[in-house]
Amino acid sequence: MKFFLLILFPLLLFASCKLEKPRNSITHNKPDSSSTTEPGDESLFTIIAVGDIMMGTTYPSKDLPPNDGETLLDGVSEILGNADLTIGNLEGPFLDAGGTPKKCRDSSSRCYSFRVPERYAEYLSDAGFDFLNLANNHAGDMGEEGRDKTYDVLDENEILYAGTNDYPYVIADVRGIKVGITGFSPNRLTNDINDLDYAAELVSEIKSKCDFLIVTFHGGAEGAGAQRVPRREEMFLGENRGDVYEFAHTVIDAGADAVFGHGPHVTRGVEIYKKKFIAYSLGNFCTYGKFSLSGPQGVAPIIKLFVDGNGNFKKAEVTSIKQVRRGFPVIDENGTAYSVLKRLSAQDFPESPAEFTENGLIR
Repeated sequence: MKFFLLILFPLLLFASCKLEKPRNSITHNKPDSSSTTEPGDESLFTIIAVGDIMMGTTYPSKDLPPNDGETLLDGVSEILGNADLTIGNLEGPFLDAGGTPKKCRDSSSRCYSFRVPERYAEYLSDAGFDFLNLANNHAGDMGEEGRDKTYDVLDENEILYAGTNDYPYVIADVRGIKVGITGFSPNRLTNDINDLDYAAELVSEIKSKCDFLIVTFHGGAEGAGAQRVPRREEMFLGENRGDVYEFAHTVIDAGADAVFGHGPHVTRGVEIYKKKFIAYSLGNFCTYGKFSLSGPQGVAPIIKLFVDGNGNFKKAEVTSIKQVRRGFPVIDENGTAYSVLKRLSAQDFPESPAEFTENGLIR
């Protein structure tokens, strides 16, 4: 599948953005995304979405997976490549050495700065990732040097990215469909999740230039006690992490076709709103070494979303995963994350028309 990349920045409305950065064409060799689906699904556009990714760090000390991470994604790679577009959230910059560690508002042991080896980006590309969100609290862990190197490394590995003030969104040609993707968070130098007027304006601008628009966000409180969507602003460690419910509805009202959230490090429920799909948190997907994986923080869904030509939700296939050996994602045969999705969606969004079947499907 070939992606002919078009990065478009509205220079007048969003003057803080840098000029367009030259890129090469992007090519990923993926299997037929309809190979395991029902007759007629081949006409639908498919997106695979996962949550947080941090594959190991060399700062403040080296904590990398066995075999230098080469087998880290082996347990899920067949799933990841089986869609038109595969996306995730990158927690930490790619940088081999140097950088300026961020200064945290909270200087306790809960404040982390990551520095991921540059060669690890190749593992994500080989596993099938096409886009990584950079709007989060770890994108600036190594300062400007880390941000710039991350852009370069992702370019070299033909992985799209967006969500920062430098690159607020991206538009790519996927199977002849112009797909826009953007990201938001409450963190500096990213698209601001708490500025709903800006979010609506940016989304409307992007949608005028594409056929299908995906919004990702990093927001909401964190931890085992943060699985519910409270429909209000959420605070964590003194920071306003946004009202993710109002945010998701705002961007769909402005033209978004699908919304994928992450940040709480646990799975949250999903909702169908105006025929559009919202996942409020996809949890920890591959978070090696430095993240708590106990209880609900160690399980997560991989969601394969099917949409029609109007970007409307048709169905979603859910694969439950768990992390073993300090951060290796593998399929969870018990389907724990799917059960969590089903329970939380019913509790938090009883008005949503989403129907959970017995075989891992949402209709």
